[in-house]
Amino acid sequence: MRVVMFGYQTWGHRTLQALLESRHEVVLAVTHPRSDHAYEKIWNDSVADLAEQHGVPVLLRNRPGDEELLGRLKEAEPDLIVANNWRTWLPPEIFDLPTHGTLNIHDSLLPSYAGFSPLIWALINGEREVGVTAHRMDAELDMGDVLVQRAVPVGPRDTATDLFHRTVDLIGPIVADSLELIASGKAVWTPQDRSRSSFFHKRSEEDSRIDWTWTAEELERFVRAQSDPYPNAFTHHRGERLRIVSAAVSEGRYGGTPGRIFIREGDGVVVVAGAGARSGRLPGLVVERVRTEDGSEYAATEYFRTMGGYLTAHP
Repeated sequence: MRVVMFGYQTWGHRTLQALLESRHEVVLAVTHPRSDHAYEKIWNDSVADLAEQHGVPVLLRNRPGDEELLGRLKEAEPDLIVANNWRTWLPPEIFDLPTHGTLNIHDSLLPSYAGFSPLIWALINGEREVGVTAHRMDAELDMGDVLVQRAVPVGPRDTATDLFHRTVDLIGPIVADSLELIASGKAVWTPQDRSRSSFFHKRSEEDSRIDWTWTAEELERFVRAQSDPYPNAFTHHRGERLRIVSAAVSEGRYGGTPGRIFIREGDGVVVVAGAGARSGRLPGLVVERVRTEDGSEYAATEYFRTMGGYLTAHP
């Protein structure tokens, strides 16, 4: 088959690599220009560089749909478009152009976690597994019929970075299997169960702000979901932003007001957490390591020299 690829960052790079290693011909690659957005500077292996290294023509676009792009696509006469981490909606004149339509690769177990940053949201929400789905693109974002889906478990101390590495390794085999199913005429497309659908927005700075009324269990996952190199979960101490690098759920139960810097436990410092913390029946969040705005990192027991005071959402 003649294949056109739409994609960006490491997800797109892995997809293009799988296409190049297949028996099919990659006739064009379309990718986004480099961005200064915090989340787009992470895992930013270049689709354009890989394509050029293999003699594949490249087009850079923020959004599709201009006449030059449409003309180049028609000239390429693709049998299939494969997309992964293309950041804007593709119009029907593109996704319906090839004989076999467009195959989208999405890093969640659709129909759950359609949209943006699915691994981070899934970890925050305590999902037991995450994965990658290959599905047919249609007019609704990430809602098309599913062809191939693979899952991996989420461990009790996994970070978003761990889950990224585990799921990105699924891309190559999923692309290869999908291409063979389509080319052989053996593809079986399964409609998504819309009653289980969920759609998440692109993350921004506000989404990393700690709310101390969340339970300690929720906050511990929130910290793991924003592990390096992602922007860390943050709070404020004495008017200055403070990033929480690692944390755990306390052994003891602590009562009081959420956000109170309370007591040492083990290798960290307990911060009271949970809307029901006044009951004294909830564990706190043991803050283990923190990072200040100048990039300096400290053990929490070193940073919090004395107990007392509060961590707050805003200065």
